[in-house]
Amino acid sequence: MPGPQPAPKPAQPPASEPAVAQPGAAKPGAAPPGPQPAERARFTSRAAVLAVVLCAIALSLAYPVREYIAQRRQIDQLQAQSAQTAAQLARLQAEAARLNDPAYIEQQARDRLHYCMPRQTCYVIIGGQPASNAGKAAAAVAGTPWYERLWSSVQQADKQPASR
Repeated sequence: MPGPQPAPKPAQPPASEPAVAQPGAAKPGAAPPGPQPAERARFTSRAAVLAVVLCAIALSLAYPVREYIAQRRQIDQLQAQSAQTAAQLARLQAEAARLNDPAYIEQQARDRLHYCMPRQTCYVIIGGQPASNAGKAAAAVAGTPWYERLWSSVQQADKQPASR
């Protein structure tokens, strides 16, 4: 058999008993407990301390962040300079490989120093067009008949003063 059960409490006090105010209970029609909006301070000491701490953190991080950004910029510049140096090194290595080729050396000697090979007759045209423009001149000359080219060369030779 189960033990005695407590009697249920009435939901509302009977009309014969006077209502007793319980602590913390709100009165019907009264304002809620706690500070009123007009009474509440707008800037508390906790907010002031929080603002000071946030400012201190921001100021303590400003210099390291600025140094970090400056160092990243310097690293990027050095990487670009390194890439440029690597490209220059590759270009110079290719030129060194060309300079080890005897045919290239021979060609440079002919073009720059006007050297001739043994048993070879070389001519130097004074006042002529450089070798780079020779292809353009040959294309322009190819369209004119031979007798016009001969006559223009005679006229050009006639205009140049004899220097002896």
